Amino acid sequence: MSESGNAIADTLAALARERILILDGAMGTMIQSLKMGEDDYAGRGTGQPCPHPTEHPQKGNNDLLTLTQPQAIEDIHFQFAKAGADIVETNTFSSTRIAQADYGLEAAVPDLNEQAARIARRAMDRATELDGKPRFVAGAVGPTNRTASLSPDVTNPGYRAVTFDDLRVAYGEQIRGLIAGGADLILIETIFDTLNAKAAIFAAFEAFEAQNTHLPIMISGTITDASGRTLSGQTPTAFWHSVAHARPFSVGLNCALGASAMRPHMAELAGVADTLTCAYPNAGLPNAFGQYDEGPEETAAQLAGFAEEGLLNIVGGCCGTTPEHIRAVADAVAPHSPRQILKEQAA
Repeated sequence: MSESGNAIADTLAALARERILILDGAMGTMIQSLKMGEDDYAGRGTGQPCPHPTEHPQKGNNDLLTLTQPQAIEDIHFQFAKAGADIVETNTFSSTRIAQADYGLEAAVPDLNEQAARIARRAMDRATELDGKPRFVAGAVGPTNRTASLSPDVTNPGYRAVTFDDLRVAYGEQIRGLIAGGADLILIETIFDTLNAKAAIFAAFEAFEAQNTHLPIMISGTITDASGRTLSGQTPTAFWHSVAHARPFSVGLNCALGASAMRPHMAELAGVADTLTCAYPNAGLPNAFGQYDEGPEETAAQLAGFAEEGLLNIVGGCCGTTPEHIRAVADAVAPHSPRQILKEQAA
C-alpha cells in the first residue's frame, strides 16, 4: 500500500473505532429534484457543452452532469457533507464503457470518472474549511447494466451478454480515472451479481498495482426481494465469503429495500463479516409513481435501531434519501457505539 493509501486507511480506521461513520444519500434523487431537461444534460444553453459530442439523447444520463453541470453536482455533494456525511460517493454509478454505451459516450469514461472525483473533493474541502472535520471521497463503481452470471435470454440459458474480461477491462478504465481524480476509497456497490463484483475487485487491484497505490475498498451488495438473496442467488453469508478475499475496508448492503426489510439481512452479514459493516437502504419502498414517501425521521428511527443492535460501522442512504435524511440519520446514530468487529471480539 502506498503512503497516501496507508494514511487514508489509518485515518478512517481510527474514526470508525470512535463512532459510526456517515455516508451520503441519493445523488439520483437530488438530481431529479432539479428537473433538468435535455439541454441541461447536454450542456446546451446552460452549464458547459459536452466535450464528447454525440447524437444520442442524454436526458437521464446523470453521470454526464459531472461534465456539463459540474457546479450542480458539487453543490449536491456539499449539501450532504454539511448534513453530516463523512464519506460522499462520486457521481459515477454508470461511468463505465459498458453503461455509457447506451448514450454513445464510451469515449467520455476517463473524463467522467476523473472529473467526478475532483468535483467531490472540492465539495469536501469546502465543507472541511467550515468545521475542520476530515471528509473522504469514495469512487462509486456501479454494477453496470449487464450480468456475468445470468443469461438475459430465457430461451438460451448458456448465453452471456458480457464476460468477466469485458467487465474487468471496463471497471479498470473507470477505477484508473477515479484514482487520477483523487478518490480516497473505491466503493463497489449495488452488487446484484457477485461475479460482476469479482471483476471489479480484480480490476481495482490491477489499477492499484499500475498506479503504485492501494486504496481502501468498500463492497456493498443488494438483496433484491424477500428471499434474502442477491439476484444471482447468494445469501448475505455466501456473498461475504465470495468477496472476503479482497480484505475490504467495509462490506454491506444498499438499495432495493428499505431499512425495515434490510434489517435481518444486515444482521446476518454483521454476524459473519470480520470487517466494518455498512448499510445504506432506500427511503422505504417506492410508491406507484416510483417516488419514496418515507421521511427523514422514519428512516433515522429505523437505522438507529440497527445501531442499537450493534449492526453498523457506516450508515447512509440510497434511493429517496436527501440531505435531510442524512442529517436525521447522523443525529439518530450518534449516541450509539460502532459495531465491534468479529476479530476484535475474538481477541
